[in-house]
Amino acid sequence: MKNSGYKYTHLTWHQVLNGYAMGIFPMGDEDNTVAWYEASPRAIMPVGEHGSDINISRSLKQVLKKDKFTLKLNTAFRDVIERCAARESTWINDLIIDAYCDLNKRGYAHSIEAWEGGELAGGLYGVAYKGAFFGESMFRVKSNASKVCVVKLYEILKKNKFVLLDIQMMTSHFASFGAVEISKNAYLALLDRAMSVKREFIL
Repeated sequence: MKNSGYKYTHLTWHQVLNGYAMGIFPMGDEDNTVAWYEASPRAIMPVGEHGSDINISRSLKQVLKKDKFTLKLNTAFRDVIERCAARESTWINDLIIDAYCDLNKRGYAHSIEAWEGGELAGGLYGVAYKGAFFGESMFRVKSNASKVCVVKLYEILKKNKFVLLDIQMMTSHFASFGAVEISKNAYLALLDRAMSVKREFIL
């Protein structure tokens, strides 16, 4: 993963969208600065018209069938991003939190939350822009809570005909769902298609 080589002391919602449209994304540092990065190869979840369905394990299917969690959209965005940041090593600093909360207020950033017994059990957040969703981070307090949020995210993107679900870098979590790595050129071509259409992120 390469970065720009420069650190910045400010980050706006508009800069985040412009960066995504160019194939780069911001990550924060402990000194409350941000730098811009690109990943090559790039990890994505296929969601376009030629994408296969998400892989759901037998155990996760059982969790989904039991309706253990109540899933909600955008009811606790700041809480989700702050919990994603609450780990020993994190790139989610105050600049990132403020910029993405601003994106949420403007209708671009979204959280999918798993609730159990009135408590937030897990969640994820990212940004929907034109025909792409840029997944950022997730957390869980209860087992499978973040996984059910991924399944709901995928359902929303397929239903609304999104072109791209960008997860930036491969993780074992997303590999189990069927994520793939593609070259920088292939990613930029897919991104260009996604930026040429308008989609709505709605249930």
